[in-house]
Amino acid sequence: MKKHYSPAGVGSPSVAVRRSLLGGAVLLVLTALAGLLAFHTRDGAPPAGEGKPEASAQPEPPAPSASEAPPEDPDPGADAPGSGGRSRSGDPVEFAKAAAVALWSYDTRSASHKEHLAGLKEWMTGESRYADWASVNKQLPDGALWERMAENKQRASAEAAQGRFPQAFLDAMASEPGAITEAYVYVVTVHGKQTLAWTGSGAGAEARSVTLAVQCRPDQACALAGVLPQVLP
Repeated sequence: MKKHYSPAGVGSPSVAVRRSLLGGAVLLVLTALAGLLAFHTRDGAPPAGEGKPEASAQPEPPAPSASEAPPEDPDPGADAPGSGGRSRSGDPVEFAKAAAVALWSYDTRSASHKEHLAGLKEWMTGESRYADWASVNKQLPDGALWERMAENKQRASAEAAQGRFPQAFLDAMASEPGAITEAYVYVVTVHGKQTLAWTGSGAGAEARSVTLAVQCRPDQACALAGVLPQVLP
């Protein structure tokens, strides 16, 4: 029996994305981006989790390109970023990479489920209109699962190898360049690795990918707005 936690996959990508677009406050801004909405709902959209990091250069984003940050410590015994330490970056890609590491990291030995959630909530935008905590919470273990994980002293750390704006977002920005200026919510896909360890069963690692909505208003540090139900290439 596996003793590590992995988020369950979503159902129909088109239905899940459409539900998020229509019901999630954070994605109100995305509904104004006609190109992105068309990509989400068209037939043949790639299912969640598909798409590996490509070796090709990242397209120029609608924000200053970020410099490479040092990799996160993959040691499962290290302090989990999910317990706090929100990034103060003003660059959406670098912030998204740090937020993904926080989402994929935890340590049941040193934090309760309540404390873990509280630490992640510190990453959220304070603008309630664009904060979709429910979409973030879906990525996390619930209280009952956390207790079972704690019995095995399970912990995980992560590293973000790549972050980039999905092509659908870049296309939408090109077609509606002014749409971003109301909410300043950017869409970023992050690829990385989660390293896990637990008592009596050694350790393991797995590739992880997530697409995040991050709010980066000019001259302010970025904040997490939500998690898209589908990983966008």
